Amino acid sequence: MYEVDETLAAPPPAKAQPEVQIYGIRHHGPGSARSLVQELTAFQPDCLLVEGPPEAESCVALALEPGMEPPVALLSFIPDQPQRAIYHPFAEYSPEWQAIRHALAHGTPLRFMDMPLVHAFGLDVAKEEELRQRLENTPPGDAAAVPPQPDEMAAPRRDPLGWLAEAAGFGDGERWWEHMVEQRVDGEGVFLGILEAMTALRDELPPIPDPEEQLREDRREAFMRTALRKAMKEFGRIAVVCGAWHAPALVPENMPKVKDDRELTKGLPKAKVKTTWIPWTNTRLTFESGYSAGIDSPGWYEHLWLHRESIAEHWLTLVARLLREEGLDASSAQVIDAVRTAESLAALRGHPLPGLPELEDACQALLCFGGSAPLAIIRRKLMVGEALGSVPEAAPLAPLMADLQRLQKRLRFPPKATRKTVTLDLRKENDLARSWLLHRLHLLGIPWGEVVMASGKGTFKEAWQTEWKPEFAIRLIEQGAWGNSVQEATEAYAVHVADETGDLDSLTELIGTIFLAELPAATAHAVQRLQDEAALAVDITHLMRALPPLVNVMRYGNVRQTDADLVGQVVDGMAARICVGLPMACGSLNDDAAAEMLQAVGAVDESLRLLQAPPLLDLWRETLQRSSQLPRLNGLVGGRMVRLLLDGGALDTPGAAQRFSLGLSDPDPPIAANWVQGFLAESGIVLIHDDSLWQLVHSWVAQLSADAFEAVLPLVRRTFADFPAGERRQLSERAKAAASGAQSGHSLDTGSASLHGDRAAAVLPILATIFGLEDHAAGDAP
Repeated sequence: MYEVDETLAAPPPAKAQPEVQIYGIRHHGPGSARSLVQELTAFQPDCLLVEGPPEAESCVALALEPGMEPPVALLSFIPDQPQRAIYHPFAEYSPEWQAIRHALAHGTPLRFMDMPLVHAFGLDVAKEEELRQRLENTPPGDAAAVPPQPDEMAAPRRDPLGWLAEAAGFGDGERWWEHMVEQRVDGEGVFLGILEAMTALRDELPPIPDPEEQLREDRREAFMRTALRKAMKEFGRIAVVCGAWHAPALVPENMPKVKDDRELTKGLPKAKVKTTWIPWTNTRLTFESGYSAGIDSPGWYEHLWLHRESIAEHWLTLVARLLREEGLDASSAQVIDAVRTAESLAALRGHPLPGLPELEDACQALLCFGGSAPLAIIRRKLMVGEALGSVPEAAPLAPLMADLQRLQKRLRFPPKATRKTVTLDLRKENDLARSWLLHRLHLLGIPWGEVVMASGKGTFKEAWQTEWKPEFAIRLIEQGAWGNSVQEATEAYAVHVADETGDLDSLTELIGTIFLAELPAATAHAVQRLQDEAALAVDITHLMRALPPLVNVMRYGNVRQTDADLVGQVVDGMAARICVGLPMACGSLNDDAAAEMLQAVGAVDESLRLLQAPPLLDLWRETLQRSSQLPRLNGLVGGRMVRLLLDGGALDTPGAAQRFSLGLSDPDPPIAANWVQGFLAESGIVLIHDDSLWQLVHSWVAQLSADAFEAVLPLVRRTFADFPAGERRQLSERAKAAASGAQSGHSLDTGSASLHGDRAAAVLPILATIFGLEDHAAGDAP
C-alpha cells in the first residue's frame, strides 16, 4: 500500500483576486476631490490609475515641484503640426490633480489610462485625409461628399446628468451635481451611488447616434480596461479614478472579453506626440470657453475647496471686499443681511446649505441693489475668477517659449490672465524693451497686448491693454520653426511675410510694425520690397495711401531711439513720384474715384505738413497748384485742393475767393455743389471767418432755381452734416445775423448793394435746412 503525498495531490492555492476600487468623478469638482482624498487615504492603494493620456506620465513628477501652481494643463501636440493639439486642464480642486499629488506624496505607482494620443491624433489625421480624398474624387454638387450630421438625439447622451437632474427637479445637471456631490459634507458612499446612477443611465440611454463617435468612445474604454487588466496582474490594491460616465465600464466583473477589446484597439494609425505642462486660467475652465468638460463657476468651486465651513459668510465677505475695491458701497450690515437671506432661500428651496444660486440672489438684492452691472463684476472676478497658473522651470518647454519666459522675468513683465492697461515710458530702457517685446509677439500672431489710445500721454508714452491667454502657448510652438529666440523668430517671420506680401498698403503697414518691434534686418528687407513694389505701381493712389504710415514711422523714429533714415529715403522717392503723377491721375475722375482721391490728397497733405520737410512740402504745394487748375478736374478734388492751398498759406484769401467763384460758376448745379463739398470737406470754419467766401455761397444759393435747389440740397446738406455741431450753430447764427442786417438796411459786405429785407429773411428756412438746424431755427423764430 502506497502513501499519498497530500502536498502533491492537493490543488495549488488560488491566487487572491486584486481589490479594485472605482471612483467615478466630475473632472473639476471640489466635493469629488475631497471625497476622493478621503477614500484614497482610507484605501491606501498600491497602484493608482487615472484617466488621462499615457504619454503624459513622464511629466507627472513635476506636479510636486514648488513652481507648479494650478490651474495648469497638459499640452499634447504633434511636433510637425503643433496646431493639432489637445489640452488636459487641472485645477487645485480637480480630483485627478489630487490623485496625482496623493500618488507622488505616498510613492504609489501612478499610471494614466485612456486611448494613447499617438492613436487619437493618428485617427484624426487619417480621417481628415480620407475626407480630403473623398472631396477631391467627388464631382461638385454631389451630396455624398458632405459628411452626415450627428442626430439630434446625441444631445441627451452628451449630458447624462441632465436626466438625473430632471428626475430630481433641478433645472440642469450642473446644479444637481453640485447639490448632490460638490457641496456634500459627508462623502461616505458617494462613489458607490455615482456608480449605480451611471450604470442605470448607461442601461437606459441609447448609443450615440454618430457611429464614429460611438466607436471612439468604445475604443477609449477598451484602452482603459487594458490598462486595468495589466495593473491587476501586478498589484493587489488598485484605485481607478475616471469620469463618472466611464465607471461602469471598468468594473472587473462586468468587463468584456480580452479579445473583444483587442479587436477594438489593434491596427490603429499612429502619430508622433509631445507633451508638456503649460499655465492655464480659470476662464478656460468654463463651458463658455468651449471646453467640453468645463464648469460654470471655477472661482466658486475653488472657494468650496478652500472653505469647508461657513461657506456663505466667507463668500459674501469676498463679494463685499470686491465691491469696495470697485468703489461701490458694501457695509458689514449688508453682508450679514445677505447671509441670512441666502440661508432663508436655501431653507425655502429645501437645501441644507446655501448654494451659488441662493448667494447670487442675495448678492443682487442686498449688495447690488438689484443692479446687473455689479453682479457682472462679481461673476467675472469671483464666480469665474482671474487666476493664472504657473509651471516650474524644470518643465519641458519649446525653446521659443523658454526664451519668452526669460524675457518676461528680466523685464519684470509677468503674464496675467486679467485685462490690464499698461503705460510704457519709451524714454526708459526697460519700458522700451517691453514695447519691443509686445510688438514682436504681435508680429508672430500672439496678441498678448493691444495698443490703445492714450490721450495726453505725449509721443514718449505708449499704452497697452494686456491679457495672457493659454492658447498663446500653441502659437509659440508653431512659430518656433522660425527661430529659438523671440527676436530671431520674429525677424525671420517678418522677412517671410514681406516676401509673401505684394500690395503697397500691406507692406507699409508691415514696415510700421517691424519698425516698432526694433528689427533692423527685417526693416531693411521690407523697405527694399516696398521700393520694388512701388517702382512697379501704376495707380498713384496706392502710393498716396502708402505714404502716411511711412511718415508716421519717420516721426516716431527718434522717440524710439531708432534710425529712420532708411525709411526717409523711401518717403522722399514716393513723394516725388506722387507729385509727378498726381496731375495725370486727376484727369476724368467720376464721383466715386474723386471721393477716393479727395481722401488720399488730404492724407498726403497732412503727412507732409507733420513731417516738416520744407523741400517736400514746397514740391507738394506746387503740384496742388498745377493740379487744381486742370480744365476737366472733378469739383470734389478741385475744391479740396484749393482749400488745402488756402489752409497751408500757399493761396491768399482773394485768390481762394476767385477760385471759389470760378467753381460755383458751372451751369450744372450738382457740379458746383461738388466743388463746395470738396472745399468745405470736414470743416466749414472758413465760412464763419471769411466774409467774401460767405457771400459767394450765400449768393450762389440765392440764385438757384427751385428745381436746381432740390437737386443740390442732398449734396450740400451732406457736406454741412459733417461739420461739428458748434460750427453748424455758428453758421446758422451768421445766416440770421445777415438777414437781420439786411432787414435794417445794412449789408455785411460794404462793397455790394443792400439786400431786400423780406427776401433775405425768406432765405433763412432754406439755410436752416442746409445746415441741418431746422429745430434750432424754429425755436429762435420770433
